Amino acid sequence: MKTLLARIAGAMMLAAVPAMAGEAPTTLATRLLDQLDAGQYTQAEASFSAQMKAAVPAEKLKAVWESLPAQMGAAGKRGDAQTSEADGYRIVVIPLQYANGGLQARVVFDQDDQVAGFLVQPAAPATAPAPADDANFSEQAFTVPSGSEGKPGLPGTLALPKGKGPFPAVVLVHGSGPQDRDETIGPNRPFLDIARALAAQGIAVLRYDKRTHARPQDFKAGFSVDDETTDDAVAAVSTLAGTSGIDAKQVYLLGHSQGGLLAGRIAKAAPGKLAGLVLFAAPARPILDLLAEQNRYMVSMDGSISAQEQSHLDALDAAIAAVRSNPDARLMEVPGQFWQELEKVDPIADARDSQLPVLLLQGGRDFQVVDADWQLWNKGLQGERYRFHHYPALNHLGIAGEGKGSLQEYARPGHVDPALVNDIAQWIKARP
Repeated sequence: MKTLLARIAGAMMLAAVPAMAGEAPTTLATRLLDQLDAGQYTQAEASFSAQMKAAVPAEKLKAVWESLPAQMGAAGKRGDAQTSEADGYRIVVIPLQYANGGLQARVVFDQDDQVAGFLVQPAAPATAPAPADDANFSEQAFTVPSGSEGKPGLPGTLALPKGKGPFPAVVLVHGSGPQDRDETIGPNRPFLDIARALAAQGIAVLRYDKRTHARPQDFKAGFSVDDETTDDAVAAVSTLAGTSGIDAKQVYLLGHSQGGLLAGRIAKAAPGKLAGLVLFAAPARPILDLLAEQNRYMVSMDGSISAQEQSHLDALDAAIAAVRSNPDARLMEVPGQFWQELEKVDPIADARDSQLPVLLLQGGRDFQVVDADWQLWNKGLQGERYRFHHYPALNHLGIAGEGKGSLQEYARPGHVDPALVNDIAQWIKARP
């Protein structure tokens, strides 16, 4: 789950800036950020393509950009720009420092020097260290073949216990937005924590880069829920089941946040391939209702809502109404077609119809997927096939904390609670 304000794993905003012939992409990207910092949103919009002007008018750009200090603290200095090229696009990444953590602006230029993409996301962390030499598991590169013809595969990592297999295994399915294989959010890597902790207990785990992260250029036009998540998850399950050392009859799927919402859908698209589902912080209500709810929670944490914040909330409500009624409208640069399809998903019915055993996990300090969702899951899934674990101190990432949950705590380093991972391991080991 993400928010329009910062979209926890990254906020996608599209814009363009006036270009002078021969100007370097770093110059263009810096000018864009200068305009945003100066509040010159109309000037930034002036060079938008027709599609960009329709998708991100100046008022929307203003609402999103000015919300960042409210979440991340006062803005500081920018870091040095880095440039690269991919598929004919020029990409500039500029670190953005705030009082409560780092972000980075990723600006993508097309061949006409117009900005084709503008992604604000948590700063890229250092590469995860390799497992310790004495770890009882190893990690190896793993490619998830495309679930759709003509699309490239996705890079991933398989954590495989040492010793004699075959081993039970888990496929990790991300939350919403462009996620890497570790589901990196600020300095935190919940999927890395879960994968290594389960592997240490004799359970293989596959994690892979989500297609929107690995291939963002493929999502400029309309796309479906299956394009974004389901097809690749099904391919990951099938490929893992056929991998040496894996018990094909003991492959499970763990869906976090939106991944949990779609877990039953994935299971139905892979009949007979899964032994069970783990739903971690999974929504049970319409996704756009939760999006509006999350934003209201965050802007009201100090007990009041300013006129500017209310203006943002009103704009968000209008944008939600637009994508619910118009498949061509966009919210956070995601087309209405996708949002409408996602809202038609009935996660409880899908999980029930899968006929699989289900383990549900929920943090008590989660402000993104809250007690209302937890109660609906408890009411909708009753019987011996279902197990529930609630952790009062945990947030949406499964990390312990105190007080009310907040976006700012995602910028503080932590690790998924060992009790949660142990509950997953014990549930899997108890399966026949």
